[in-house]
Amino acid sequence: MTKFHSIRDQLLDRLEGMAAGEQFPPERQLAEQLGISRMTLRRAIDELVAQGVVRRRHGAGVFALGPKFDQPLAASSFTEDMLARGLTPGSHVLGFDRGPAGAHIARKLHLGEDDEVVTILRLRLADAEPIALEELHIPAARVPGLTADDLEDSSFYELLGTRFGIELAHSVQTIEPTLLDADESAHLAAPLQAPALLFERISRCADDVPFEFVRSVYRGDRYKVRTELTVPVRPPRPEGSPAARPAARAEARPAARPATPTPASGDRA
Repeated sequence: MTKFHSIRDQLLDRLEGMAAGEQFPPERQLAEQLGISRMTLRRAIDELVAQGVVRRRHGAGVFALGPKFDQPLAASSFTEDMLARGLTPGSHVLGFDRGPAGAHIARKLHLGEDDEVVTILRLRLADAEPIALEELHIPAARVPGLTADDLEDSSFYELLGTRFGIELAHSVQTIEPTLLDADESAHLAAPLQAPALLFERISRCADDVPFEFVRSVYRGDRYKVRTELTVPVRPPRPEGSPAARPAARAEARPAARPATPTPASGDRA
Protein backbone atom coordinates (compact mmCIF):
# COMPACT_ATOMS: atom_id res chain seq x y z
CA MET A 1 0.00 0.00 0.00
CA THR A 2 1.39 3.41 -0.96
CA LYS A 3 1.64 6.30 1.50
CA PHE A 4 -1.14 8.09 -0.38
CA HIS A 5 -3.50 5.12 0.02
CA SER A 6 -2.58 4.86 3.69
CA ILE A 7 -3.53 8.52 4.21
CA ARG A 8 -6.78 8.03 2.30
CA ASP A 9 -7.69 5.07 4.51
CA GLN A 10 -6.87 7.07 7.65
CA LEU A 11 -9.27 9.77 6.49
CA LEU A 12 -11.94 7.15 5.80
CA ASP A 13 -11.46 5.78 9.33
CA ARG A 14 -11.85 9.31 10.71
CA LEU A 15 -15.07 9.74 8.72
CA GLU A 16 -16.65 6.72 10.43
CA GLY A 17 -16.73 8.69 13.68
CA MET A 18 -18.03 11.91 12.13
CA ALA A 19 -21.64 13.02 11.76
CA ALA A 20 -23.05 14.21 8.45
CA GLY A 21 -22.20 17.89 8.04
CA GLU A 22 -19.31 17.80 10.51
CA GLN A 23 -16.24 19.73 9.35
CA PHE A 24 -12.69 18.41 9.00
CA PRO A 25 -9.95 20.33 10.82
CA PRO A 26 -8.31 23.10 8.75
CA GLU A 27 -5.99 21.82 6.03
CA ARG A 28 -2.74 22.95 7.69
CA GLN A 29 -3.73 21.45 11.05
CA LEU A 30 -4.87 18.14 9.53
CA ALA A 31 -1.67 17.81 7.47
CA GLU A 32 0.43 18.34 10.61
CA GLN A 33 -1.62 15.75 12.53
CA LEU A 34 -1.06 13.18 9.78
CA GLY A 35 2.58 14.12 9.22
CA ILE A 36 2.14 14.74 5.50
CA SER A 37 2.40 17.60 3.05
CA ARG A 38 -0.65 19.69 2.25
CA MET A 39 -0.35 18.59 -1.39
CA THR A 40 -0.65 14.91 -0.40
CA LEU A 41 -3.61 15.75 1.83
CA ARG A 42 -5.37 17.61 -0.98
CA ARG A 43 -4.91 14.65 -3.30
CA ALA A 44 -6.41 12.27 -0.72
CA ILE A 45 -9.36 14.60 -0.11
CA ASP A 46 -9.89 14.92 -3.88
CA GLU A 47 -10.41 11.15 -4.00
CA LEU A 48 -12.85 11.27 -1.08
CA VAL A 49 -14.79 13.98 -2.90
CA ALA A 50 -14.90 11.76 -6.00
CA GLN A 51 -16.16 8.86 -3.85
CA GLY A 52 -18.98 11.05 -2.55
CA VAL A 53 -18.11 10.78 1.15
CA VAL A 54 -17.04 14.41 1.70
CA ARG A 55 -17.89 17.75 0.15
CA ARG A 56 -15.46 20.62 -0.31
CA ARG A 57 -16.90 24.11 0.09
CA HIS A 58 -14.57 26.77 -1.24
CA GLY A 59 -13.61 29.18 1.48
CA ALA A 60 -15.34 27.09 4.16
CA GLY A 61 -13.56 23.73 4.31
CA VAL A 62 -14.28 20.02 3.90
CA PHE A 63 -17.42 18.45 5.37
CA ALA A 64 -18.51 14.86 5.95
CA LEU A 65 -21.52 13.71 3.95
CA GLY A 66 -22.34 10.72 6.14
CA PRO A 67 -22.63 7.10 4.99
CA LYS A 68 -24.36 6.24 1.73
CA PHE A 69 -27.74 4.55 1.75
CA ASP A 70 -27.32 1.01 0.49
CA GLN A 71 -30.04 -0.42 -1.76
CA PRO A 72 -30.50 -4.18 -1.37
CA LEU A 73 -31.58 -5.94 -4.53
CA ALA A 74 -35.06 -6.80 -3.31
CA ALA A 75 -38.59 -5.82 -4.26
CA SER A 76 -39.16 -3.18 -1.57
CA SER A 77 -40.35 0.39 -1.67
CA PHE A 78 -38.35 3.55 -0.99
CA THR A 79 -40.59 4.24 2.01
CA GLU A 80 -39.87 0.80 3.51
CA ASP A 81 -36.13 1.19 2.93
CA MET A 82 -35.96 4.56 4.68
CA LEU A 83 -38.12 3.49 7.62
CA ALA A 84 -35.90 0.43 8.09
CA ARG A 85 -32.94 2.81 8.49
CA GLY A 86 -34.74 4.93 11.08
CA LEU A 87 -35.13 7.82 8.62
CA THR A 88 -38.23 9.80 7.73
CA PRO A 89 -39.21 9.20 4.09
CA GLY A 90 -40.78 11.99 2.10
CA SER A 91 -42.21 12.61 -1.36
CA HIS A 92 -42.99 15.81 -3.23
CA VAL A 93 -45.10 15.48 -6.37
CA LEU A 94 -43.50 17.63 -9.08
CA GLY A 95 -45.73 16.54 -11.95
CA PHE A 96 -48.98 14.64 -12.49
CA ASP A 97 -50.44 14.02 -15.93
CA ARG A 98 -52.77 11.75 -17.89
CA GLY A 99 -52.27 11.00 -21.57
CA PRO A 100 -51.67 8.36 -24.24
CA ALA A 101 -48.96 5.85 -23.44
CA GLY A 102 -46.95 6.29 -26.63
CA ALA A 103 -44.81 3.58 -28.19
CA HIS A 104 -42.09 3.31 -25.52
CA ILE A 105 -44.32 3.15 -22.43
CA ALA A 106 -46.88 0.98 -24.24
CA ARG A 107 -44.19 -1.68 -24.83
CA LYS A 108 -43.17 -1.60 -21.18
CA LEU A 109 -46.73 -1.97 -19.86
CA HIS A 110 -48.17 -4.19 -22.60
CA LEU A 111 -50.64 -1.48 -23.66
CA GLY A 112 -51.81 0.07 -26.87
CA GLU A 113 -50.10 3.33 -27.82
CA ASP A 114 -53.36 5.26 -27.36
CA ASP A 115 -54.21 3.69 -23.99
CA GLU A 116 -54.24 6.26 -21.20
CA VAL A 117 -51.53 6.21 -18.56
CA VAL A 118 -50.91 8.29 -15.46
CA THR A 119 -47.41 9.80 -15.36
CA ILE A 120 -46.10 11.03 -12.02
CA LEU A 121 -42.83 12.83 -11.27
CA ARG A 122 -41.79 12.70 -7.61
CA LEU A 123 -38.83 13.88 -5.56
CA ARG A 124 -37.93 11.29 -2.90
CA LEU A 125 -36.40 12.48 0.35
CA ALA A 126 -34.82 11.00 3.47
CA ASP A 127 -34.95 13.25 6.54
CA ALA A 128 -35.81 16.11 4.14
CA GLU A 129 -32.67 15.51 2.03
CA PRO A 130 -33.25 14.95 -1.72
CA ILE A 131 -32.16 11.43 -2.65
CA ALA A 132 -33.89 10.44 -5.89
CA LEU A 133 -36.00 11.77 -8.74
CA GLU A 134 -38.66 9.28 -9.77
CA GLU A 135 -40.85 9.15 -12.87
CA LEU A 136 -43.50 6.44 -12.82
CA HIS A 137 -46.13 5.36 -15.31
CA ILE A 138 -49.22 3.29 -14.53
CA PRO A 139 -52.24 2.36 -16.68
CA ALA A 140 -55.01 4.86 -15.88
CA ALA A 141 -57.63 2.11 -15.95
CA ARG A 142 -56.01 0.48 -12.91
CA VAL A 143 -56.07 3.60 -10.70
CA PRO A 144 -59.42 5.38 -11.28
CA GLY A 145 -59.71 8.61 -9.32
CA LEU A 146 -56.01 8.82 -8.43
CA THR A 147 -54.86 12.41 -7.80
CA ALA A 148 -51.54 14.11 -7.11
CA ASP A 149 -52.54 14.76 -3.49
CA ASP A 150 -52.83 11.01 -2.91
CA LEU A 151 -49.08 10.65 -3.49
CA GLU A 152 -47.75 13.50 -1.38
CA ASP A 153 -45.59 12.03 1.42
CA SER A 154 -47.11 8.57 1.09
CA SER A 155 -46.10 5.09 -0.03
CA PHE A 156 -47.34 4.42 -3.55
CA TYR A 157 -47.30 0.63 -3.08
CA GLU A 158 -49.32 0.91 0.12
CA LEU A 159 -51.84 3.13 -1.68
CA LEU A 160 -52.10 0.68 -4.58
CA GLY A 161 -52.79 -2.20 -2.21
CA THR A 162 -55.29 -0.57 0.13
CA ARG A 163 -57.26 1.47 -2.39
CA PHE A 164 -56.92 -0.32 -5.72
CA GLY A 165 -56.22 -3.91 -4.69
CA ILE A 166 -52.92 -3.99 -6.59
CA GLU A 167 -50.26 -6.06 -4.83
CA LEU A 168 -46.66 -6.26 -6.01
CA ALA A 169 -45.67 -9.85 -6.84
CA HIS A 170 -42.32 -9.38 -8.59
CA SER A 171 -40.24 -6.85 -10.49
CA VAL A 172 -37.50 -6.74 -13.09
CA GLN A 173 -35.01 -3.95 -12.48
CA THR A 174 -31.95 -2.68 -14.31
CA ILE A 175 -29.27 -0.40 -12.88
CA GLU A 176 -26.70 1.61 -14.79
CA PRO A 177 -24.45 4.62 -14.18
CA THR A 178 -25.48 8.01 -15.48
CA LEU A 179 -24.73 11.72 -15.07
CA LEU A 180 -27.19 14.29 -13.76
CA ASP A 181 -28.66 16.65 -16.34
CA ALA A 182 -29.68 20.23 -15.55
CA ASP A 183 -33.19 19.41 -14.27
CA GLU A 184 -32.02 16.44 -12.21
CA SER A 185 -29.16 18.36 -10.59
CA ALA A 186 -31.51 21.23 -9.71
CA HIS A 187 -34.07 18.97 -8.04
CA LEU A 188 -31.48 16.81 -6.27
CA ALA A 189 -29.34 19.74 -5.08
CA ALA A 190 -26.27 18.13 -6.65
CA PRO A 191 -23.73 19.41 -9.20
CA LEU A 192 -24.47 19.25 -12.90
CA GLN A 193 -23.00 16.09 -14.49
CA ALA A 194 -22.47 14.52 -11.06
CA PRO A 195 -22.39 10.69 -11.09
CA ALA A 196 -25.73 9.03 -10.40
CA LEU A 197 -27.48 5.66 -10.61
CA LEU A 198 -30.32 5.08 -13.05
CA PHE A 199 -32.89 2.47 -12.00
CA GLU A 200 -35.57 1.22 -14.39
CA ARG A 201 -38.16 -1.18 -13.03
CA ILE A 202 -41.22 -2.99 -14.38
CA SER A 203 -43.50 -4.30 -11.62
CA ARG A 204 -46.12 -7.02 -11.98
CA CYS A 205 -49.04 -8.40 -9.98
CA ALA A 206 -49.67 -12.06 -9.30
CA ASP A 207 -51.45 -12.26 -12.70
CA ASP A 208 -48.06 -11.39 -14.30
CA VAL A 209 -49.51 -8.27 -15.95
CA PRO A 210 -47.28 -5.15 -15.67
CA PHE A 211 -48.87 -2.40 -13.61
CA GLU A 212 -45.97 0.03 -13.27
CA PHE A 213 -42.91 1.28 -15.12
CA VAL A 214 -40.55 3.41 -13.06
CA ARG A 215 -37.45 5.36 -14.01
CA SER A 216 -35.53 6.66 -10.98
CA VAL A 217 -32.30 8.64 -10.76
CA TYR A 218 -30.46 8.35 -7.43
CA ARG A 219 -27.63 10.59 -6.29
CA GLY A 220 -24.36 8.71 -6.65
CA ASP A 221 -22.88 10.46 -3.60
CA ARG A 222 -25.72 9.24 -1.37
CA TYR A 223 -26.63 5.82 -2.71
CA LYS A 224 -24.99 2.51 -3.45
CA VAL A 225 -26.25 -0.95 -4.41
CA ARG A 226 -25.66 -3.94 -2.13
CA THR A 227 -25.75 -7.51 -3.41
CA GLU A 228 -25.52 -10.67 -1.32
CA LEU A 229 -24.06 -13.60 -3.25
CA THR A 230 -24.47 -17.23 -2.25
CA VAL A 231 -22.77 -20.31 -3.64
CA PRO A 232 -25.32 -22.85 -4.93
CA VAL A 233 -25.24 -26.32 -3.40
CA ARG A 234 -23.92 -28.66 -6.05
CA PRO A 235 -25.31 -32.22 -6.21
CA PRO A 236 -22.78 -35.07 -5.96
CA ARG A 237 -21.32 -36.04 -9.31
CA PRO A 238 -22.84 -39.21 -10.78
CA GLU A 239 -20.81 -42.39 -10.91
CA GLY A 240 -18.78 -42.53 -14.10
CA SER A 241 -18.59 -38.76 -14.61
CA PRO A 242 -15.21 -37.45 -15.85
CA ALA A 243 -14.34 -36.05 -12.44
CA ALA A 244 -15.09 -39.38 -10.77
CA ARG A 245 -13.11 -41.62 -13.16
CA PRO A 246 -9.57 -40.91 -11.91
CA ALA A 247 -10.60 -41.91 -8.40
CA ALA A 248 -12.34 -45.00 -9.76
CA ARG A 249 -9.26 -45.99 -11.74
CA ALA A 250 -7.11 -45.53 -8.68
CA GLU A 251 -9.40 -47.78 -6.68
CA ALA A 252 -9.41 -50.45 -9.44
CA ARG A 253 -5.64 -50.52 -9.88
CA PRO A 254 -4.23 -53.89 -8.60
CA ALA A 255 -1.94 -53.84 -5.65
CA ALA A 256 1.76 -53.99 -6.43
CA ARG A 257 3.39 -57.45 -6.19
CA PRO A 258 5.79 -57.91 -3.30
CA ALA A 259 9.43 -57.86 -4.39
CA THR A 260 11.13 -61.29 -4.78
CA PRO A 261 14.01 -61.53 -2.30
CA THR A 262 17.45 -61.97 -3.88
CA PRO A 263 19.56 -64.67 -2.23
CA ALA A 264 22.75 -63.50 -0.56
CA SER A 265 26.03 -64.66 -2.12
CA GLY A 266 26.65 -67.37 0.51
CA ASP A 267 23.14 -68.84 0.44
CA ARG A 268 22.44 -72.21 -1.12
CA ALA A 269 19.16 -73.46 -2.57
